[in-house]
Amino acid sequence: MQLCVIGAGYVGLVTAACFADMGNEVVCVETDPFRLTRLQAGEVPIHEPGLQALLTSHLASGHLRFTRQLAEGVERAAVVFIAVGTPSEEDGSADLSHVLAVAEQLGSTLRHACLVVNKSTVPVGTAERVQKVINQRLHSRQLALQVTVASNPEFLKEGSAIDDFMRPDRVLLGCADSASEELLRRLYAPFVRNNERVLCMDVRAAEFSKYAANAFLATKISFINEMAGLCGLLDVDIEQVRRGIGSDKRIGTHFIYAGCGYGGSCFPKDVKALIHSAEQQGFEPAILRAVEARNALQKTLLFEALREHFSGHLQGRVVALWGLAFKPGTDDLREAPSLVLLDALLAAGARVQGCDPVACDGVAARYAQALASGQLKLGESPYTAVEGADALVLVTEWKQFRQPDFRRVRGLMRMPALFDGRNIYDSLELSELGFLYRGIGRPVADHCKASAA
Repeated sequence: MQLCVIGAGYVGLVTAACFADMGNEVVCVETDPFRLTRLQAGEVPIHEPGLQALLTSHLASGHLRFTRQLAEGVERAAVVFIAVGTPSEEDGSADLSHVLAVAEQLGSTLRHACLVVNKSTVPVGTAERVQKVINQRLHSRQLALQVTVASNPEFLKEGSAIDDFMRPDRVLLGCADSASEELLRRLYAPFVRNNERVLCMDVRAAEFSKYAANAFLATKISFINEMAGLCGLLDVDIEQVRRGIGSDKRIGTHFIYAGCGYGGSCFPKDVKALIHSAEQQGFEPAILRAVEARNALQKTLLFEALREHFSGHLQGRVVALWGLAFKPGTDDLREAPSLVLLDALLAAGARVQGCDPVACDGVAARYAQALASGQLKLGESPYTAVEGADALVLVTEWKQFRQPDFRRVRGLMRMPALFDGRNIYDSLELSELGFLYRGIGRPVADHCKASAA
């Protein structure tokens, strides 16, 4: 099938590459000249496992190509995917300017009937707005083309996006007519051969489902984090509680890991957008406000624990940070808990030695002054990061941080204090090695208590 994907950001690039992998002819339109040049040269501008191999393979096969010209992209396309950004406005609403600008350009460019699909995360009613804009432009050109707009929200997790696309839990199709549904069913058929996972619904329901899904997952995270806060006051280990409630099939084990807060491009933005949508309808989103407030508070806990540990005196202290990206498997720093901690530590006069497999370049660009002054040092070695450190903070649970040589770490640190922002370590084991261990919602374990046990 001939496809066009407008926007070579995270969603657009993964979508284009995966459709090309199934033998479709895909043209991806990207207006940023620097990004376009890199893509045409076969260079992936983001870190996503497996994406480079797909890009290299299908650029060579001719199934995937990149252009800046929309007319070239849509020239033969049966389906056109809109995959441009919808960042948050100051009031929390989704900025639809990029989506509507694409609609204007499509209405001014299309010369044949096709299906336009919103892949971007957009509020309820956006497909109708896109349809209206396209129709108005077509009418001004005196063209009576059958251009229909559908919704096909993405459910990709950064770090496993290729697998999510190739083996989806579900494919949501929001269609206004049976012809659009049939076309999209044929397009997605290779991805769902082993099980029927295509869910068809009306367009507005599909648009809302994306927001509701992310808001629910964010709610699970904020709930377990709030329980962790209470556990910390009651001398209860949240990890034991997590296992206790996760065994209930109605609750499940996913997204109930206590930690230092969620980040990324989806959850924070989508919760804000849903709150704004509720306000526009005169509806009070009390649960969503609590979710957002709890997450904001959660991101401050590691700094507060460090400040308490050092009796408020962080000036000149050396703090090692393991993990800077908002989650493992990506270099994405958007809304990352590490940034909240970094800002606070640098403002308090601490010296920070950060370590991340792929996100150091992004942090270096953001904190160029601190890097130049020597207050911030960055690298990829976890052992270099802890040299001379007064405290070690695990922020992002990359695999290489899960089973380090803690005897070596202990020997390299000036003071063996470990703050586990993701609760991945055995507190008793670390205490027996001489570490002062602090987790999220876990009882304090020190060497004396461990020995007594």
